[in-house]
Amino acid sequence: MPNSKGLFVGLLTLDLIYLADSAPRNNQKIVAIDYTVAAGGPATNAAVTFSHLGNQANILGVLGSHPMTQLIQSDLANYQVAIADLEPSTSAAPPVSSIIVTQATGERAVVSINAVKTQASHTSIPPDILQNVDIVLIDGHQMAVSYDIALMAKAKNIPVIIDGGSWKTGFEQVLPFVDYAVCSANFYPPFCRIEEEVFAYLNAFKIPHIAITHGEKPIAYLSNGQTGILTVPSVQAVDTLGAGDIFHGAFCNYILQSSFTDALAQAARVAADSCQFFGTRRWMESKL
Repeated sequence: MPNSKGLFVGLLTLDLIYLADSAPRNNQKIVAIDYTVAAGGPATNAAVTFSHLGNQANILGVLGSHPMTQLIQSDLANYQVAIADLEPSTSAAPPVSSIIVTQATGERAVVSINAVKTQASHTSIPPDILQNVDIVLIDGHQMAVSYDIALMAKAKNIPVIIDGGSWKTGFEQVLPFVDYAVCSANFYPPFCRIEEEVFAYLNAFKIPHIAITHGEKPIAYLSNGQTGILTVPSVQAVDTLGAGDIFHGAFCNYILQSSFTDALAQAARVAADSCQFFGTRRWMESKL
């Protein structure tokens, strides 16, 4: 389905990304090899990927009017991602993440402020936000808003995906409306200690399609009662930052065209490709 419209609900950050030989130890100063600035957050990076793959993307989150938000706005404008601001009048600084990527391994160390201090009310949701929307992704960082969006999407038969990077309080209220739960191996709901318990927990909400990713290792899935695993492409990783977010954005694109397992496989290829480039944007520039 070319040129589909997606709504991405969640975190808007400013990411300061450094490439270095290693993360610093206590009282150590290091010099970065490379540096880039981009808008970040799971839903935001997913929206950029969805747009890059030929669709219309709209991010619903808290931006505000602080001077730093201009950097976020200009980056997202560059990738044709629209912003629906839940708190346009706030002058508070946006959440900022500082990320150090280790050059030899592509592993990253992250210091961030998430959306805990910038929780918007469901009354801030713009009217007609779901007009002509084909798919919704929720990253869990704006839970009150996400609950209402999921409820409205379900009523309109719009598929809802969650990016389960980690468990966030309130997800249990959103899960009854979810069609696709695509989670990381770090996603542990209450009282879940092993992966089988995570699958059982999500399956109890009657979510038709569930997947758990494991980085470069195979994806485990449960789809309409059928379990399986999917291998992912093997690449020499330069930077794994945002790979999960990019995976989710690509999944949103492909699930509108393909089966669940095919969409997972195609999203894995896109995410693996992105890991071969520094930062969260350069993999797209290589395709121009």
